[in-house]
Amino acid sequence: MFKEFKEFAIRGNVVGMAVGIIIGGAFGTIVQSLMKDMLMPPIGLLLGGVDFSDLFLVLKGDELYATVADASADGAVTINYGLFANNVISFVVVAFAVFLLVKAINRLLRQQAEAPTPPSAPPEDTLLLREIRDALEKDRR
Repeated sequence: MFKEFKEFAIRGNVVGMAVGIIIGGAFGTIVQSLMKDMLMPPIGLLLGGVDFSDLFLVLKGDELYATVADASADGAVTINYGLFANNVISFVVVAFAVFLLVKAINRLLRQQAEAPTPPSAPPEDTLLLREIRDALEKDRR
């Protein structure tokens, strides 16, 4: 059983998948920072200084809260549509980036498939047979 597990774990596609998950996690962090630190501040500014992460609707609670954190700390029940909007925008950015990456990889694979492949060397037995043929022709002369 250990041997089978070792073969499974070392198989190329499992290692590739693990690398993909690690890179995906790092990529997610970059996209999250892009959204939070680069894209949402100008969008919020254009919309009159609105911070999307603090857009919410209080379902249960008597007070007015300035932030989602304040409402959560007080135990209020909220619908956090601003955080949802941030996550939807993040998803669209990630999906578009992955689309561009897959498109580029497909283009490279297509170019590689279209490129002429150099002729491979004939097998050793063919070379040996050619030597025998050439030697026989030489003896006939």
